[in-house]
Parts: sequence; C-alpha cells; structure tokens
Amino acid sequence: MAQFAGLIIALLAVAFLLRIDFVYYIVYVCLGVYAVSRFFTPRGLRGLLAGREFAPNAFLGETVDVTLRLHNQKRLPVPWLEFNESIPPELRFGQWMHQVVGLKGGEQVSFTYQVRAAQRGYYRLGPLRLSTGDLFGFAARKRGLLAADYLTVYPRIIPLTQLGLPSRLPFGTIASTQRLFEDPARPMGVRDYRSGDSLRQINWKVSAHTRDLVVKTFQPAISLETAVLLNLHRDDYEARDWRTTTEWAIVTAASLAAHLINQRQPVGLITNGVDPLLGAGAVEGPDFDEVSGRLLRRAAPDGAPVDVPPPILPRNGRAHLMKVLERLARIEVERTVPFAQWATSACIHLSWGVTILAITAFGDEATCQALHRLLRAGFNPILIAVEPDYNFNLVRERARGLGFRAYNVARLRDLDPWRRPRRQVPV
Repeated sequence: MAQFAGLIIALLAVAFLLRIDFVYYIVYVCLGVYAVSRFFTPRGLRGLLAGREFAPNAFLGETVDVTLRLHNQKRLPVPWLEFNESIPPELRFGQWMHQVVGLKGGEQVSFTYQVRAAQRGYYRLGPLRLSTGDLFGFAARKRGLLAADYLTVYPRIIPLTQLGLPSRLPFGTIASTQRLFEDPARPMGVRDYRSGDSLRQINWKVSAHTRDLVVKTFQPAISLETAVLLNLHRDDYEARDWRTTTEWAIVTAASLAAHLINQRQPVGLITNGVDPLLGAGAVEGPDFDEVSGRLLRRAAPDGAPVDVPPPILPRNGRAHLMKVLERLARIEVERTVPFAQWATSACIHLSWGVTILAITAFGDEATCQALHRLLRAGFNPILIAVEPDYNFNLVRERARGLGFRAYNVARLRDLDPWRRPRRQVPV
C-alpha cells in the first residue's frame, strides 16, 4: 500500500513538472483501479453461497459422491475464487479438491469428488476454505469458511454362516402353546367371524367367496428380545493383536444385530467401550485426528472414571438398526470395566427372559461364572468368544454344565492352522 501511494505521488510530480497529459491519464487509471478493487473485494464473499451434498452414512467398502456447490447470488462478478476442501486421508480416493475458479454474476458451479469408506468410523468432511481478492493485489484477501459435515462408516456386516454360527440360534420369537399374542407375520388360516373381532382381521376375499364373514388367524408366539453384550475392555483381550480382534468383535456384533432385525426381532446393544461423541465430546465438540481424520476420544483426567455409553434397549425396525450401527461405527476400545465385573450390572435394565449374546475375548472361568449369574437372574445368555482358542471344547463343556451355550467365532484365517491335519511323525 505504501509503495503504491509513493508511485502515485511520483507520477503526479512528474506530470506536474513535465506537463505530460499521458502521465495524468496513468494516474487516473491507477486511482480508478484502486478504488474499484477496494470497493468490490470486501463484497466478493458476501453474496457467495456454498453448500455440500452427500449421503451422511455409508457401509464399509462403498464409494460416496460429495458435491460442492458455489453460487454467486449477486450481480457483481467474483474475478477469482480459491477453494480448498479438507478430506480425511483414510477416505481420500486419489483426488484433491483444491481449485481456482471465476464466477459471473448469478452463476452457479458444482464440483464432485469421491471418498471411499475403507474403515469404520465417524469422519469429518471439510471445512471448505474460501479465498478471493482483486486481480491486481491492491486489497487484502478475503477469506470464508464452510463448516464441516460428518460421515458415518458402518462396520462390516457378514452372514451368520460365515461367522461359523448356525442360522437359527435360540433367540427371537419362538412358537408357544400359551397364546400371548398373535404374530401378523405368521399367518395360519381363517375362521368364522365372532363378535368382538377386529374389522382389520376380516379376510374380505374369502368372505366374498363363501358369503360368510371369516377372519384371518395367526400363529401364537412369545416375543423374546435380544441384547448384544459387547465387551470392549482393553485388558480382556490379548495384547499382541487386540486391535484386530476387537474390530472383529464389532463386526460380529453388527452382523448379529442386522440378522435379528432382518428376522423382525427386537435387538439392543450394551457395551463397555467408549463413544467419543458422548460425554465431554458432546459438550465441547468432537476432536478429530489430523492424520487419519477419524473421531478421537477426549482423554479423561487422571483418576477420573471412564464413562461407558448408555445402553440401546431392544427395538425392531430398520431405523433402530441404523442407530445400533452408528454406535458401533463410533465405539472405541478403552480400559473401562472388566467383563466379569460389568456384565451383571449392565443388564439390570433388561426385561426377564431376554436373550443376551455376550461377545467377548475368551470363555474363561470368570466369564462363564458371570454368564451363569445372568442365567440365574432369568436371562438366556449365549457366549460368543472371538479370540481363537484351540481348547474351546473345554469352554463349551463348561458352559453346558452351567446351563448356556458357547460358540467360538474367531476369524477364519486364525482357525486355519488348527483346521489343517497335523503331520504324522513316524516313531
């Protein structure tokens, strides 16, 4: 600015001393350009509307299209606009969103880039940083910001047969000779209309054919709810491979929940992991890792207990499944409460007879005793151990003696060495 003022003064001096009209013309042009630049630049971002459009949820492996829209709502043009979108490295799909464009008055442009959901988590897309100025550099740059949006990547969901579990486990709705309610999803036949029957149950087609009112009948059933009890206490897992094993435990929990919802069964989620969006993160705002872009958990003060998220009580429906998957997408492993001490108190909010799918590392004696206490409290526990265990037959027998079932759902590649036939060594 000082250099430009000095140049104008020098030109005026030269024009005054030499009486050259052309120099006066140069001074007028420079002053006009300076005045226009000072007038238009501060107004460049005021009429600019920026937006981001994308699907806020994605399953593992999906590709998400993110569209950035820039709209110059004023008649004045924006000579140049630089924008830079922050993309998490774990989602980046070989594309950077850093460009410079010019916008005419009323013009709208859009740019689309893709992100790939390569790992479960809660990610931040953005912020979008905007910058503009004049063409000659007389005025300082004006900067704007479009706030960040968030993308939830659900954990992987695989069929129960790939988990090594039978497709029909002892949970959900079971047939009953004691009529507690009639399940509309289980039609059985028709019968004659009786006084007091609901008009909704009348089978109008059959009634028109027989010329007598008949109503639909359904199989009687007892509805048993299911709760997934997911253990994410850090010290309950093997130190050498705890990250991979706990991720597998989360995949197992998501797969079981999806299977139950698809069977129209109520399912809930209880975990002793940590949800970074709850507690201090919900009040002070979430923190994100600058390297990966994933949500970070705020460190608790020394000696302060780590809060576990509230349970998600059993419900059915796709909307409820999305709620469960969102919790599983954000949940993190932490040193909270050991499973054997936590399991009984975690289930006090559940109704009598609920099936509890306990997903934990091993089926040691303390774990089996904790599940036996749940059995005595009126629940139906099922142990699902996710660490590979060569001697799991002993665990299965121990669980059977205590009155519940046990399954070893380790990753297939972990079980491969034990499934191969051992080489016979001649004596």
